Amino acid sequence: MDFRGASADAVAALTEELKTAVSASPEAAAKAADTLFEVSQTFRAEAALRRFVTDASVPQEAKTGLVGELFGGKVDATALGVVESAVKHRWTHAGDLSDALERLSEIAAVLSAGGEAKRLADELFAVQQAVQETPELRDALSDPARTTEDKAALVDTLLGGKALPATVTLTKQALAGTYRTASAALGEYQKVAASVAGEGTAVVRVAAPLSEAETTRLAAALARKYGREVHLNVVVDPAVVGGIKVSIGDDVIDGTVSSRLEGAQRALAG
Repeated sequence: MDFRGASADAVAALTEELKTAVSASPEAAAKAADTLFEVSQTFRAEAALRRFVTDASVPQEAKTGLVGELFGGKVDATALGVVESAVKHRWTHAGDLSDALERLSEIAAVLSAGGEAKRLADELFAVQQAVQETPELRDALSDPARTTEDKAALVDTLLGGKALPATVTLTKQALAGTYRTASAALGEYQKVAASVAGEGTAVVRVAAPLSEAETTRLAAALARKYGREVHLNVVVDPAVVGGIKVSIGDDVIDGTVSSRLEGAQRALAG
């Protein structure tokens, strides 16, 4: 989700409001995550409602009044306060409101993990890898003939009691179709988790597992290069013929043997 102009300012302000409201209570954060996601999907599905609450010519009292009428007493009160604040902001595009509330639900889910944000990022990465590498699972989660409830039940079967509640929540949200695929959604959630923790994320591809000392050295080197801590997602890839390949944002650091051989071949050919 890419927010620009007024929408970017609104998301920044609402994020701080959300953090202030729920950071001290993982339970409150979990409730807020569910509510914000539910409301985001309502706004996404109801174009007329979305246009009304993002129309700059409509008085703020009318917008918050409608939100209170629709959701008051039915959803988490803390999250409802964030929604009421959201409709008071200006939005670059009407659709940005739905996206913003969904992003806030992702942030709330991360906050609900408390001190286990790193474990959450690792679990989201593991689920993403499982979806990418298991055709049967990928097909089951993307099958349009299966209901969302059926897919959510499958997630409960696979992750219930084995993963953090926040991991389960976000995996179910990945089924909503907001992102191109469930795998793409899980990738975005990892970035959100790292961002909330003040970190970047890097995918590290190696031919064999890294030792703890090697992982520590690599993380420290990337932290020095990028000026902040970097969470490593390590993938053991047989296609990597020695060395290491690191992808962080749009940057790719390719130190694999195959890459060096290709470089040498190009040099010889040239």
